[in-house]
Amino acid sequence: MKDKKKLRLWILLILIALAGMFSQRLLGGGDVSQVQRVIGESSLYSKADIEQMMDTVERTFRREFKGCTLLELKYDEAFSQKQSGDWAEQFRTDEAVVLTSSFQVDGSGGDGSLNPNSTYSKWMWVLTRNEGGDWKMQTWGY
Repeated sequence: MKDKKKLRLWILLILIALAGMFSQRLLGGGDVSQVQRVIGESSLYSKADIEQMMDTVERTFRREFKGCTLLELKYDEAFSQKQSGDWAEQFRTDEAVVLTSSFQVDGSGGDGSLNPNSTYSKWMWVLTRNEGGDWKMQTWGY
């Protein structure tokens, strides 16, 4: 009797885990499977730091950009540095970076705030961190 209860519990746990893994696909989050990462030269950040920034953007895109496909994600140090000081001050943080991207929107218009069947380019993503910690998404847009 106890073995059957344990088996049922394990099956339930497996089903819950599978549901969690596939829920994002079922809900139709943003598609990052085609993204091309462009990492320019940097005197400020390691490749691993920049990849962490990009991972943060991709997670946000998957969660927030339903019906959209991320095509390119770019770190351009000169572009980022022109704006990072103002963003760091606004968010009261040690560091800020700006990445840019391009993405396509399907016929649904994403969440309704984007133009259906269009491509957005030079879309900015602002991330911050304190004392070398993890990058945190702050805002995005033009």
